[in-house]
Amino acid sequence: MSDTPPVPRLHVETTRVDDLKLLIPLIDPRHPLIWMRKGQGIAGIGEALRLEFSGPDRMLDACAAWKEVVDAATVTDPISAPGTGLVAFGTFAFADDSAASSVLIVPRLVLGKRDGRFWITRTSVEGEDPASVVTPTARPLGPEYRISLLPGAVSAEGFRASVDAAIARIADQQLSKVVLARDLTGHLPAGSDLRRPLTDLALGYPDCWTYAVDGFVGSSPETLVRVDHGTVSARVLAGTTSRGTDAEADQEKAVALATSTKDLDEHGYAVTSVMAALTPHSRNLTVSEIPFTLKLPNLWHLASDIEGTLSDGSTSLDLIAALHPTAAVAGTPTSSALALIHELEPFDRGRYAGPVGWVGADGDGEWAVALRSAQVDESGDITAFAGCGIVTDSDPEHEYLETKMKFRPIVEAFG
Repeated sequence: MSDTPPVPRLHVETTRVDDLKLLIPLIDPRHPLIWMRKGQGIAGIGEALRLEFSGPDRMLDACAAWKEVVDAATVTDPISAPGTGLVAFGTFAFADDSAASSVLIVPRLVLGKRDGRFWITRTSVEGEDPASVVTPTARPLGPEYRISLLPGAVSAEGFRASVDAAIARIADQQLSKVVLARDLTGHLPAGSDLRRPLTDLALGYPDCWTYAVDGFVGSSPETLVRVDHGTVSARVLAGTTSRGTDAEADQEKAVALATSTKDLDEHGYAVTSVMAALTPHSRNLTVSEIPFTLKLPNLWHLASDIEGTLSDGSTSLDLIAALHPTAAVAGTPTSSALALIHELEPFDRGRYAGPVGWVGADGDGEWAVALRSAQVDESGDITAFAGCGIVTDSDPEHEYLETKMKFRPIVEAFG
């Protein structure tokens, strides 16, 4: 963890409110904080506390730092629901040596809605007047803009060549699977309102986790881990195909995916890695007997749900440290896959494919694998990534087309 001053004492108070309609119009247009699915979730405004981490122990460091913050805080939370009380939004870099910072951000104000309950949480630092944390009013979205995202460090030809190289390594039995990504880049006009693409993502992909943390925005279908009062759950996605052009073709696509040896193998590696990471923390993990097909607006995924009861008191931050990186975003075996990614990808993934989500004072939280995402820096530069799992039966052109499908949510949200 980077050098930080002593943890400030936070005063946190959650109050119930009658109703909160749309969350996105209430957040900061330039620095949005949001975590939502199917219209429910939490939105943050401002920063009461920001913690930054780096290196191979970044998630464990975050876990230790968060415990210090919680121990020093005064929290009034009469609701005690997921997302109430003291909450931090977080996003973590994929690689141990990434130049991208990993952060936990405690907002000054959190607005939440879940299962018909609505709340506002105000957080102030010791010595501040809690009344200074003012509830915002909804603001109209800024002017429309449309930008094109173009190939960055990796061309289409370069990506296909990397897939060929990976297939050769797999054929030599150096590894069983590796996940390779490529990038797109663009630039936002000055003063662009990031709530616009977030609105498009939330409306277009309601079954996904739509998120924004520290300029990192996206809409992920994959739950890395969720911890709620001793219950742990995860959703594993690996294996992908496009949607059909009509109902009959769409069903044929789903059946082909569900019976594809290549995709089932890829999915199996991902499930095995998650089960292996969670088993030390849960005595009774259960997993879907066979993968099911998950329908999204632009593609089908093979999916498996995992659920169990925590047996060792782990927090959601402990579990993301144990889980990351899964075979769904790295490969199998992990060390060989990460070495090949480092060799074949000519860029830093940043926070792409790392954990993104939130953690509460009790350690419960919801974390997704940061997919269908883009990082927007202060200058307006955008970098987006999409990847796919390479196994022995992979075809370079098919894998390239799969990345095009996976880029679609971000490309359309900004374009």
